[in-house]
Amino acid sequence: MRLLILPILASAALVHPAQAKKSSIGGLYNISVAGFTVGRGSLSLVLQGNAYSAKVGLEPAGIGTLLTTGKGGAEASGWLVGSKVVPSRYQMASHAANRDFYVALKQGSGHIRGMEVTPQFKPNKERIKVTSRHRQNAMDPLSAALMPVRSAKQALGPEACKRKLPVFDGWTRFDIKLSYKGTKDVSGNGYDGKVVICKAQWVPVAGHRPSKDSVKYMAKASMETWLAPMGRDNVLIPYRISIDTKTGRLVVQASKLKISGSGSDRASR
Repeated sequence: MRLLILPILASAALVHPAQAKKSSIGGLYNISVAGFTVGRGSLSLVLQGNAYSAKVGLEPAGIGTLLTTGKGGAEASGWLVGSKVVPSRYQMASHAANRDFYVALKQGSGHIRGMEVTPQFKPNKERIKVTSRHRQNAMDPLSAALMPVRSAKQALGPEACKRKLPVFDGWTRFDIKLSYKGTKDVSGNGYDGKVVICKAQWVPVAGHRPSKDSVKYMAKASMETWLAPMGRDNVLIPYRISIDTKTGRLVVQASKLKISGSGSDRASR
């Protein structure tokens, strides 16, 4: 369960730090499979003007402590330019199945400019090779969780889901295609208000082996995400993510949120 988009334009759009509006969110997420808690995640996200910085952590919980000792975290930063996310840096480190995993991506102008990845995939003739073309117009997994819209009026409607997220995690390149399903009122856990419900589809692009059962399954799996404003009505983040797996429904849902900033009066508690 690995965590689980133009510098010149960004510079031109920057607000002086002393005048920039600031929004922040701190949250805890419960991770369950087939109704059983297996892990907990933490999120810290700050928007200062057009700049963002995000940090997540993951550790076992519930029956997950009996199944794995894996834990990890990731950090990302970059810029919001209109309805686009333009990452600049991403780093992930985790330990699972007695192995260490590490990814560091340098990004710019919406592309992956450089990377350091451990471990590397073993050679396999079937695996679709990741080329420089696949690292163009791509972003890291954590930055993909930020979903800005052009105006606050569009935030809680179909426009929020009208997007394709081109993600590169260091090993594989894939797309997450979102489509609008509806809205829902939620209450508690630090957020009271509407969420936008988007259907999601995982589309493998490169780095995968097409014949693997897990790849075929994920490409057909039912996925959904609920999006909520993150203290700024024109920027949304996942409130809940759910994916069908062979062992049951995987759900990542906010259990505690603290939201502050412009546009968050109705959301913070």
